Amino acid sequence: MAVTKSKVSKAKKDKLKILFVVSEMEPFAKVGGLAEVIGTLSRRLAGMDCDVRVILPYYKQVKKNLRNLKLKVKKLDKRVITCIDWLAEEGELYEVKYKDVTVYLLEHDEYFGRDQIYATPKGEFEDNDLRFGFLSLGALEAAKSLNFKPDIIHCHDWQTAFVPICLNWRKHLKDDEFFKETKIVFTIHNISYQGQFEKIILDKFGIPAYLFTAQGLELYGKANLLKGAILYSNLVTTVSPTFAEEIKKREYGHGMDAVLKWVSRKSNNLIGILDGIDYELWNPETDKYIYKKYSSKDIAPKSINTINLKRDLNLDESEDLPLLCFVSKLTEQKGLDLLLDSLPQIFDLGYQVVIVGSGDLRFEQMVRRANRKFRKNLTISINPSEGLERKIYAGSDMLVMPSRFEPCGLSQIIALRYGTIPVVRGTGGLLDTVVDYNQDKKNGNGFIFHEFSKVSLLDALLRAISVYEDNKSWDKLITKAMKNDFSWRKSGKTYKDIYQKLLS
Repeated sequence: MAVTKSKVSKAKKDKLKILFVVSEMEPFAKVGGLAEVIGTLSRRLAGMDCDVRVILPYYKQVKKNLRNLKLKVKKLDKRVITCIDWLAEEGELYEVKYKDVTVYLLEHDEYFGRDQIYATPKGEFEDNDLRFGFLSLGALEAAKSLNFKPDIIHCHDWQTAFVPICLNWRKHLKDDEFFKETKIVFTIHNISYQGQFEKIILDKFGIPAYLFTAQGLELYGKANLLKGAILYSNLVTTVSPTFAEEIKKREYGHGMDAVLKWVSRKSNNLIGILDGIDYELWNPETDKYIYKKYSSKDIAPKSINTINLKRDLNLDESEDLPLLCFVSKLTEQKGLDLLLDSLPQIFDLGYQVVIVGSGDLRFEQMVRRANRKFRKNLTISINPSEGLERKIYAGSDMLVMPSRFEPCGLSQIIALRYGTIPVVRGTGGLLDTVVDYNQDKKNGNGFIFHEFSKVSLLDALLRAISVYEDNKSWDKLITKAMKNDFSWRKSGKTYKDIYQKLLS
């Protein structure tokens, strides 16, 4: 039966219009897991018949990656102008298409033309309030300039907090008919980064001074942008069900627990939706970087990856010692200090260890000192290439994540995909993805310890190596781990469902 032109137009009109406002997105700009989440979730939603647009700063890193990707960038005849601190700030708008997703790049060289995105090793940029305030306000002005009237604006972390704050409180914006029907979804990816600034920031962004109260933006004497986003969005989500419950407790709330209890007093105002990974991008059957491809149906080649990785890392290949990897940002949150403090005992258990990542200068120095001390069984890589990270996921026997807290965690999901068994602390999304093998041999896919202590970590590693020494049981565990499905298939549908429910 022929489809009429009017029916086609109506189908296009009925598409859910979603605007992502973000500070990083893979493959254009990446610091942490947020970039991968945005890159994958936006494509997943586009594949579910949504009209997804993303607004991202046009960083120096983005320009470099676009050249490497050989993607064509179109300069739009649109200037973005907004007022910050009583001065007009202007930016240029560019467009690039990436796998069914339209990405708008907001250029402002003074704010975004830097080598780093958020900070140098010495600390955060002092003008991050202006930089990301311009991103938030610029995104709203860009949407109007492009005549893209979003059903949903989905904001991510404090860097985009001015979107819900200003749509509720900034003069002219709060009464703007263009956004009258738009709903705001705000996702907390990492609650420890909150965007805390002096009270004067309210005046800079045209926010009423009377909002600087305990019921408004004030928290511990500072204007807290994350708090504002939580209070003034229509729906708050975070990146795992367990973390959504944890952050309502003082131990994990980073001072925000009372605020989160308040917004979640109504059912479903705070929702935890588990992050996923792109199972096509992370696939040991097709991964061009690893030494030998393998699958859950044939795990034997995984050992070839281990042998080659140890050789390239200059680790002793003569003994069958399990290789334990730590692949993460080098920060206090990740529990790196606990791992480093436990290294002598970990080596006594019979492990070799590889640590890769980048992060705080203090932790990078700690890792380098440890490497000088334990050269025989420890190897490190600061700022590793993507290829090396993938080789490590494929060639390691286990992944360790001794996190103090973990909103979701992607490293353990990638490790499971590659049959590398996670040994994790029981917190946040780690509890939503890892099942302890000793507690549940049928469904177990890793090893969990709960107390943040050397004794508890070593106990989990002892339990893990005991199973590793039983080849038959270990092979079954690898196969089972690789069959887990933590793709975006389910979570992407959940996001679309909550968007539609919010609009209805």
